[in-house]
Amino acid sequence: MSFDPSLLHNNGHGGFANGTSMGIRETGVVEKLLASYGFIQCSERQARLFFHCSQYNGNLQELKIGDDVEFEVSSDRRTGKPIAVKLVKIKAEMLPEERISGQVVSAIPSHLDGKSAPGQVPTGSVCYERNGEVFYLTYTPEDVEGNVTLDTGDKVNFYMETNKHTGAVSAHNIVLVKKKQSRCQGVVCATKEAFGFIERGDVVKEIFFHYSEFKGDLEALQAGDDVEFSIKERNGKEVATDVRLLPQGTVIFEDISIETFEGTVTKVIPKVPTKNQNDPLPGRISARINFTDKELLFGEKDTKSKVTLLEGDHVQFNISTDRRDKLERATNIDILPDTFHFTKEAREMDMLSAQRNHAVRIKKLPKGTVSFHTQSELRFVGVVEKEAAPATTAKNSSPSKGKEKDAEEGLIAYEESGVKSTLPYYIKDLEGGAYPQLGDKVEFSISEVKRTGQQSAVSLKILNRAVGTKRLLGYIATLKDNFGFIETANHDQEIFFHYSEVCGDVDNMDLGDTVEYTLSKGKGNKISAEKVTKVAAVNGVEEDESNTMFLGKVIRPLRSVDPSQNDYQGLIEITEEEYFIIMLETMNSDNFKGQSYPFGIVGVANKGDCLQKGEMVKFQLCTVAQTGQKMACNIVPQRRALVECVKDQFGFITYEVGESKKLFFHVKEVQDGLELQAGDEVEFSVILNQRTGKCSACNVRRVSEGPKPVATPRPDRLVNRLKSITLDDTNAPRLVIIRQPRGPDNSKGFNVERKSHQPGVTD
Repeated sequence: MSFDPSLLHNNGHGGFANGTSMGIRETGVVEKLLASYGFIQCSERQARLFFHCSQYNGNLQELKIGDDVEFEVSSDRRTGKPIAVKLVKIKAEMLPEERISGQVVSAIPSHLDGKSAPGQVPTGSVCYERNGEVFYLTYTPEDVEGNVTLDTGDKVNFYMETNKHTGAVSAHNIVLVKKKQSRCQGVVCATKEAFGFIERGDVVKEIFFHYSEFKGDLEALQAGDDVEFSIKERNGKEVATDVRLLPQGTVIFEDISIETFEGTVTKVIPKVPTKNQNDPLPGRISARINFTDKELLFGEKDTKSKVTLLEGDHVQFNISTDRRDKLERATNIDILPDTFHFTKEAREMDMLSAQRNHAVRIKKLPKGTVSFHTQSELRFVGVVEKEAAPATTAKNSSPSKGKEKDAEEGLIAYEESGVKSTLPYYIKDLEGGAYPQLGDKVEFSISEVKRTGQQSAVSLKILNRAVGTKRLLGYIATLKDNFGFIETANHDQEIFFHYSEVCGDVDNMDLGDTVEYTLSKGKGNKISAEKVTKVAAVNGVEEDESNTMFLGKVIRPLRSVDPSQNDYQGLIEITEEEYFIIMLETMNSDNFKGQSYPFGIVGVANKGDCLQKGEMVKFQLCTVAQTGQKMACNIVPQRRALVECVKDQFGFITYEVGESKKLFFHVKEVQDGLELQAGDEVEFSVILNQRTGKCSACNVRRVSEGPKPVATPRPDRLVNRLKSITLDDTNAPRLVIIRQPRGPDNSKGFNVERKSHQPGVTD
């Protein structure tokens, strides 16, 4: 069968079957090009058109795949299918391109000796920022200029390129600007509420870091710790990331000379810095070193003693050389004993008076040498006439926003030499944890201010309580924003209290603390606690002699965990498996069968742990001293679950808490600084956020590592389908090769005559 190129165009007649021509020119991209024909992908519509090379107007050797062409659409006279005719190559417009600055996010992976995996084109990715938004582009090894290898974190610039076929945008002509900086070292110089600053060890500069970037125990981090970190650019500023502790003494900024030098102070540090005073080393010392006169700098931290330096003082010092910029300064500065022979300064000793005199050349005395009060050796006895109130601040309030209530003085009536008088006292002068109440009998000493002669009662001790005042003991069960609940001494109910009734600092109260309080009735005859005072821990339960550990199941949590329940106490039931173990050990089948034991906040080993309904726990039995009731104590939950996923700074554990089947945790709660992976088995505690009512995991400890990720197996539906295919079945689908495919023979057109294909008929 032969092919006639004249059939592809109209030779002066219509290009379509009816002999008419639209004359509309279209554009497209050469998608495939063989010896005598090819295919074009249309740009304006979703179509793929055949063309013969004879229809190209130009040098065929210059036509390549990907070239833009313009053409008309005609139709094949035999098949009626649309084809492209009268092809003309379009010169690409040279649009001005802008180089974009970015950073390598992930380098091109290498396998074995650097070659890519078989059958795969290795790709990497870069990112750039525009208008506060970050964009990511892929690139291949061919897109990198020069014989360089890009690593993650390298700074680059590049052009953007759009694939004409798929529309995908990628980076090309990538040029390396700056290699990724290696890990830096420094010393933490300042810590704030949620961030801090590090003095760098490579340059004389400080760098910002957020606490979320610190990998370790944040509670132990403090100013002066040696750290290492990476540097990243965010919003145009360098910040420290992946901050980790180093052994103390690793980072050294300066070298201090062993030799001691002598010199004279020529400029002192100003007492009141001016607004434009930014020099950290304003002092100057003139000295002759190695037969050369030098002027050395010094600052406030370089004086060895606390004696005030004056101009002309004769001093001795060491020289410190900064490793970063080689700056020399004087340090360990101390006044020489003979300095007053040089300065001719007169030394005097006197008492400070109330006149506006200025003290200079101050010498520090041992702590406690100076006293502004005198305290009587005699002890007096009196009765409280007015209760003193402490200075309090609302819990969880900012010190700058929360207004502190000033401490109010109380009054004590007493008799001295037959004369009745009153004396003020303050909460800070009490001895012991209990606060005096109205009518209490107290013992005290009298303190007098030397300058004003004002007297007050100090070292107060309560001798006995006033009649009719009943103080109760309890334990802190719940702490919320501005109120809480107290577990009674019998551990069977809870009492409401407001923070305004707390005697002392509310921030010092924790769950499980022992407190003393009185009961009162408010609106609606509701009982609440008043005058709540933190006291020394009182043990209200006694452990059984057996000290046996039991395994049980929480069948009812505390009311602080489930506020919808009526009973305050939680309940633990001994499991059936534990019952058989006890029966074998004690040979007694009646003691613990079907037994359940209540528990309160005191019985939980970790007071912040949130015991959920259905959890397995280990516990011991204790007896309440007042009631003789047996209760569960030393309760430790037995929690193990798998890590479902881990993201940047948090993750989730497959553990059901309330209505959620996933338990949130922050990476800083992972012990030993381990990096958890999905599938790892962990142990943990559950804490309840009283403000949001949501639970999260803390004290997360990895028990075992999960399985390593493997290739995803073929789905069962495909495996079952393959198993169900029978080769002997004549109706089963099968592939039969009728003839081998034929390709082009390097001639213009086909040697075989072109004709319509008949279904079911082969040549």
